[in-house]
Amino acid sequence: MSSSFFLKPGAAKQANKKRKINATKSKGVVKPGKRTQNASAPGPKNQRRSKVEDEEIASDDEEYNSDVGGNTLAFSADEEEEETAQDKRLRLAKQYLSAIEKQESERAEDRELSKTVEQRLQTEYLDSVGRLRRNIAGGIKSCTIQGFLKHKLHHTPLCALALSADGKFLFTGAKSQYVLKWCTESGKFIDKCDVLPHREEPETGKKRRSHVIAICLSSDMKFMALAEGGPHIQIWCPQTMKHVKTFKGHRDNVAALVFRKGTHELYSAAKDRSVKIWSVDELAYVESLFGHQTAVTSIDALSRERAITAGGSDCSLRIWKITEESQLIYNGHKDGIECVKLINDEHFVSGGVDGAISLWSAMKKKPICTTQVAHGLGDNGVANWITAIAVVVNTDLVATGSCDGCVRLWQTNPNARKLQQINSLSIGGFINGLTFNADGTKLYVAVGQEHRLGRWWRHKDAKNNIVIVDIKLQSTSSK
Repeated sequence: MSSSFFLKPGAAKQANKKRKINATKSKGVVKPGKRTQNASAPGPKNQRRSKVEDEEIASDDEEYNSDVGGNTLAFSADEEEEETAQDKRLRLAKQYLSAIEKQESERAEDRELSKTVEQRLQTEYLDSVGRLRRNIAGGIKSCTIQGFLKHKLHHTPLCALALSADGKFLFTGAKSQYVLKWCTESGKFIDKCDVLPHREEPETGKKRRSHVIAICLSSDMKFMALAEGGPHIQIWCPQTMKHVKTFKGHRDNVAALVFRKGTHELYSAAKDRSVKIWSVDELAYVESLFGHQTAVTSIDALSRERAITAGGSDCSLRIWKITEESQLIYNGHKDGIECVKLINDEHFVSGGVDGAISLWSAMKKKPICTTQVAHGLGDNGVANWITAIAVVVNTDLVATGSCDGCVRLWQTNPNARKLQQINSLSIGGFINGLTFNADGTKLYVAVGQEHRLGRWWRHKDAKNNIVIVDIKLQSTSSK
């Protein structure tokens, strides 16, 4: 008999099983002629013997394998009962789903984060180029007078004011020879400049009263331009309050000044019916623009190389495309146009002697909305003319002032062609100047007993000062 060492694994077990089966068969055979009593029904001994015989006897090879340890793995019946094949598939499926959910949640967080970053970058870019539009007029909670700015050098009617881009400094001019610099946070007077020593009389030799009609500041606070009641423009440094240069070129009194946003390019409008462009960096004259038939009363500009002007008695507004050397003409007021302001590059608002406020689109030659008699009627039954307009750029908030001493806030909606009044504040006197800070929470009002350009009326009860209006807003929304 061959040794079990040379047999295949498991062959010994099969041999033992065959041996047992043959043994049981041989025992169960009965020879003929030798029938026993209990042959038909085997007794309990045979049952016990069969049970014992059915038990498996381990061979030497199996004992050797068990002693050595082998590579066989033993699984208990309890472990097999704990997890069946179906339970295993279910467990693996749950693990797979949880892994997918975790990955998708991480991706969703990444997508939300990237979307938030994208929106913020877009908002900052639009804000930097001056194209971010916000709706704040509908969220005004209250509008109250916060305080006043007074100084003995400004005992005459206030005519002009300009606010720095960061809103920290305010410059004011009156029917006097002084320009005052204020700190908006503390409300204290900081410095002053005297325009009289630098004033040069025209060749006519006529004596005139010195007063500052218009003030404008560059975005970086390097230059300040003043219209001191004559045909010349004075350039000052607003930080040191030192005189820099005097521009000569206009043949009549300068009425309005504005710097192009983000540059040192200065636009001036005068009663000689011309608009002139100056390079303050080079302290030089650039060119003149002609087209208005009467004195130009107001001018405004944003970041593009364009300027908008009000033609006064010719009842026209003009947008000057400087690089294209062309102009767009708009007509709509029944009487002279006193002031104009750009809301954004596409829309602007104007006010006139006829007491009307008009909302315009640059694509239409007629106003898209007009509010007649916006500040009511005077004692003589004539509409109170609009003397000042201020806007928060790229928003829907507009403020207007008149000779009735009332400041009114308006909400503009060019899409719906609406100009709706949302608030009114009574101050008293002539409203000669208005300016908002960058976010529209502060409004500075230049108040005088007389109009800034003449002495047609006089409100004796009014006070010559700067009124600070505090505006409380709800959370702003952009679109």
